[in-house]
Amino acid sequence: MSEQDQRHVVVRRADRPGDLGWVVMAHGEVYSKQFGWNTDFEALVAKIVAEYAARHDPDREAGWIAEVDGRRVGCVFLMAGDRPRTARLRILLVTPQGRGLRLGARLVGECLAFAREAGYEQVTLWTNDVLVAARKIYRSFGFTLADEERHHSFGHDLVGQNWTLDLHATERVLPGTIGERRRGT
Repeated sequence: MSEQDQRHVVVRRADRPGDLGWVVMAHGEVYSKQFGWNTDFEALVAKIVAEYAARHDPDREAGWIAEVDGRRVGCVFLMAGDRPRTARLRILLVTPQGRGLRLGARLVGECLAFAREAGYEQVTLWTNDVLVAARKIYRSFGFTLADEERHHSFGHDLVGQNWTLDLHATERVLPGTIGERRRGT
């Protein structure tokens, strides 16, 4: 029996009181511990979450929370991009307590299934090259590196990366995602 079989794992919408605050807090704590990033990163996440909370259109934007045994351990958001028919995958996180359960892939799978259903043609994201596990997930779904640029942020010299996914070119749906349930498989 795998560890996942022994634990109660849920991926749900980020629509409960405390979800948005948890997203900001968890990003601040995890990235500080893992990478030594300062509170500038937590402030960026807070800005993204505040923007989502203030103006999101539930037919075009959504957030998800991953839980293990009733505790939040991960999140991801899909928000409208700067161009029509383009969405942005934002603030993917799986805490150390949720790692090893393929929750990052499940979260991204939910996000992309929703993007397709909402009529988006392309999904973009910005990340940093030190986030190796996240980049591996993005690649597995067909995202390609569009460009990268050195920057100094969050107290460190980093390499920011922009990734793009053409939703018409890929139709990958993970087991248990919204897309799979709607297709009836």
